Order: sequence, then structure tokens, then C-alpha cells
Amino acid sequence: MKLFFKECILSDLDELIEISKTTFVSAFEKHNDAEDFKSYIKAAFDKKALEEQLINPNSYFYFVFKDEKLVGYIKLNVNEAQTDIKSKEAIELERIYVLQEFQGKQIGKLMLQKAMQMASEKDLKYVWLGVWEKNTDAIRFYEKFGFSKFDTHPYFIGKDEQTDWLMRYDLEVAR
Repeated sequence: MKLFFKECILSDLDELIEISKTTFVSAFEKHNDAEDFKSYIKAAFDKKALEEQLINPNSYFYFVFKDEKLVGYIKLNVNEAQTDIKSKEAIELERIYVLQEFQGKQIGKLMLQKAMQMASEKDLKYVWLGVWEKNTDAIRFYEKFGFSKFDTHPYFIGKDEQTDWLMRYDLEVAR
């Protein structure tokens, strides 16, 4: 399967907001309090907030296309754009989302491989990410690719404090 990755630019902002909301709601709405979730969506995918992230030179958004159809996106952070670690030797895979109708088709695997390739091309030492501790399917997915848990951090959906596992993949292992 061949995927096409297109770096998002400012003119993609409205489409980025739409796919961000669609994929996040699909994945997590049913697991959260309705009011907390609504509050989170409003803040996390606010047009001004996403615009600031999109123009940040240390954050990279990529739309992912299969046969000219937008199927998902990834967000990568380096340096001070990273949410926790902020290591110059690392890249954070902050978001990897696939639209519901394209899940289970190996697209997430190819997206993860592309993110790891990008990190390697930047001569970084590791890729890290945060994943909700109750998202066992995602945890198994990352473990299958060699990621391992090294810490946790709190993650808020509205007022609801949840726990994310921080997982890491050392690129030197792959070289």
C-alpha cells in the first residue's frame, strides 16, 4: 500500500481542525464525561490554538492520503514544542490519527514507520509519545513496534485527570 504524506500549511487549517475533531471524537468520546469532553474539544481544536501550533517551526503536521483520499494525520514535535521531555535528541509523536473507516488497514503502521523514518533522517536518538493508559489497543500497537513505557504523566480531558503512559523507541536500535 502506498501512502502520500503532505506537510500541512496554513491554508490547510480548516481541514486540519475538521479531521482532528473527527478522529479524536471517534476514538475517545464514548470513554469520557460529555461535559468534560466537550470542553476539551473546544480548547484543543480551537482555530487559534491549532494555527499557533501549525506555524510553530518545531511542530510538523502531515496529512496522510491513500489514493487521493485523506485518511489521517500525524503531528510531530521537536525541541521546545515537545509536551514533556523537550530533548534535542528526540522527536515527540504527539498525534497519529486515522479516520474510523480506514482503521485496520495497516495505515497506522505505515504512518508510524514514516514518523520513525523522519526522526532518523534528523539524526535523532529516539521517538517518544504519550498514550492513554486505558487505550490498550494503541499500547499493544506501539509495543509491537518496540516502544516501551518509561514514565507516566497526567492528561486532562476537561476537569478529568487521566494518566498517559510515556513510551519510547530508541532509533539507535534500528540503525
